[in-house]
Amino acid sequence: MNKSKAPIRVLLADDHAIVRAGIREVLNQAGDIRVVAEAEDGEAVRRLIREKQPNVLVLDIRLPAASGIEVARWARASYPDIAILVLTSYDETPFVEAALQAGVNGYLLKTASPEVIVQSIRDLHRGKSAFDSAVTQKIMDYIAGGSSSALHSEALTERELEVLSLASKGETNIVIGAQLGISGRTVQGHLARIFRKLHVNTRTEAVMRAVASGLITPETED
Repeated sequence: MNKSKAPIRVLLADDHAIVRAGIREVLNQAGDIRVVAEAEDGEAVRRLIREKQPNVLVLDIRLPAASGIEVARWARASYPDIAILVLTSYDETPFVEAALQAGVNGYLLKTASPEVIVQSIRDLHRGKSAFDSAVTQKIMDYIAGGSSSALHSEALTERELEVLSLASKGETNIVIGAQLGISGRTVQGHLARIFRKLHVNTRTEAVMRAVASGLITPETED
């Protein structure tokens, strides 16, 4: 690990102490990730986000006081820069769709390997998404279900398509701006208009809807 680089700060939320202990050990051993706080209920998550300012929120869906979905929705509205990863045992479609609607960046099942969980947190911190292969079809069905409205909504401009294409590769606003010769603030403005035109709330949903609509080509691994 590059010691000059700050570790990824993670807030871990699960109502089972033994589960938190296991995940914490996996993450802290990664070297570039540090669990800065833990919560056993939704209200504690809200308080700790304000206090600890994590980069990534890892939360279960079933939490006392406020569900993971409620917490995700609140966090997305109040702290839009936080990446949100749902780590749960529930793979049923209603849970997956509710999480997407709440604005999460990733959705993994607790059967995921430690390596997958660690890499997913790194990906989310870089602006990418991370979804368990077991729920991928549910996600695509959900996105495709809204693709017709995207196709019939106000068309994206050429610049907006350029921004969205770069966003699909996980680039930050600053990097996107540098590549296009515009400011990060201007990039954020383009993204806001893209969200409005595609009827979405997050980058992840915008990219997936645009791919489902044929507006952009999905990034492929070499």
